[in-house]
Amino acid sequence: MPDIIAITVRLWLYLDLMLLFGMPMFGLYTLRGAERASGSVLRFRSVLATIALAGIGLSILGMMVLAASMAGVPLNQVDRATVSLLISGTAIGTLWQVRVAALLLVLYFSIVGWRRPAFALWSLSATAALALATLAWTGHGAADEGLRGWIHLGADITHLWAAGIWTGALFALCLLIFRPAARMAIDHIHLSYRALDGFAKVGSAVVALLILSGFINSWILIGPSRLGSLFTSLYGLLLAGKLILFGVMLMLAAANRFFLTPSLAAAIETGNASLAIGSLRRSLAIETGCALAILALVAWLGLLAPPASGM
Repeated sequence: MPDIIAITVRLWLYLDLMLLFGMPMFGLYTLRGAERASGSVLRFRSVLATIALAGIGLSILGMMVLAASMAGVPLNQVDRATVSLLISGTAIGTLWQVRVAALLLVLYFSIVGWRRPAFALWSLSATAALALATLAWTGHGAADEGLRGWIHLGADITHLWAAGIWTGALFALCLLIFRPAARMAIDHIHLSYRALDGFAKVGSAVVALLILSGFINSWILIGPSRLGSLFTSLYGLLLAGKLILFGVMLMLAAANRFFLTPSLAAAIETGNASLAIGSLRRSLAIETGCALAILALVAWLGLLAPPASGM
């Protein structure tokens, strides 16, 4: 049986750090001028501060789960000395300190600095990118050495960042689209259309990076000689599930870009956008659900030995 607690903590930590990186990026490439100010379109200050606090809590809980696993005791019996030793005496502990420091900076920038919204969003994106990258250094991407290790680590970080941009955009778009009818004034509908269209253009680069980095990771973790027997293992089955869900997300993203978003533009011209918005809401809900399911599978896969390890 999988360690449900460890998988759950990893899932929420992945989601937390991706939102912290992806949402400020969304504000930079879709919003303009005063729209970037917290509360003008999106409540960046309260939302990101809450997510940053949750990330710190999840990081602490994750370290406790790791300490309990290494000591072979239940989570409620882990002692402070073991946790302190992990934090101060291991490479994982050093990376944990870097992540918590980055999250504290995210918390700081999410509260202050909004007199210059663009600076605040850039600062939030940069510090959150560092926090998100630490996940690669504690996963399979840090297991190799030499040039192969750097290539693997670079692909892993790129994969995390690209996934973070997509995940953060989905969350931000849901905040824009899933609003009561009374708050969906024509100006807000125009803004939502522009945001959807803006992400569609960025999404092409995101998909390309995900595919390229995913291919590199798979080549290193699995290897071409093991493809034939891959799907006879739990690792292979989970990976297959991830790829299927990713394919569904690609189809939904394509439908949003080439059909639903243009339909919204046409509906705006006629003055009746309710049906188009309803279709977009359903599509975004399914796409977001697929993203959460993928993160759950990634959290599980990270606890399993890849085929290339020979274990």
